[in-house]
Order: sequence, then structure tokens, then C-alpha cells
Amino acid sequence: MPGGWVYIMTNRPNGTLYVGVTSDLARRAWEHREGVAEGFTKRYGLKRLVFTEWHDDISAAIQREKNMKHWRRAWKVRLILDANPGWDDLYGRLV
Repeated sequence: MPGGWVYIMTNRPNGTLYVGVTSDLARRAWEHREGVAEGFTKRYGLKRLVFTEWHDDISAAIQREKNMKHWRRAWKVRLILDANPGWDDLYGRLV
């Protein structure tokens, strides 16, 4: 099975968080940024990609995403801060 990405989108540092999973991170991040799909990220303007995590197996990525969705907010914030302390938008590194 091909791999996949677990990612976190936000609208600003310490803002609303969204955890997602995809096999094509650049395309999915673009979709969030452009608001092409209705839903949570469009409603809250979550356009900043602040965390990414690669998994060699898409099943592992899906399970990780499901687990992270149940995490406390503080745990997600700590994960972001450890990897991206400035809450920089990582989208520019993808394209």
C-alpha cells in the first residue's frame, strides 16, 4: 500500500486546529487554502499547514489521524511546537 500524510491545519498560531490524512499532501493543502471543499476548514478559514508527518503505510497514517483527533488540544499544540515552533506555514515547502 502507498504511504500517507497526517497533517494539521490552523488559521493562526494557537488558533483552531484540524487534523487530517491524505496520500497527496500538496493537493490536499491547496484544497484547504483555496476553500474548494465545504466543511470545517473552510468554515473556520484554516489555511495554514503547520504540521506534517509521513507514514509508509496509508493504514498507519489513517490510524494515527484517528488517534490524534482524540488527543487533548495541548498535546497537538506540543506536537506542532516541537516540529514548528514558529507556527510557520509549511505549504511553501511543498510546491
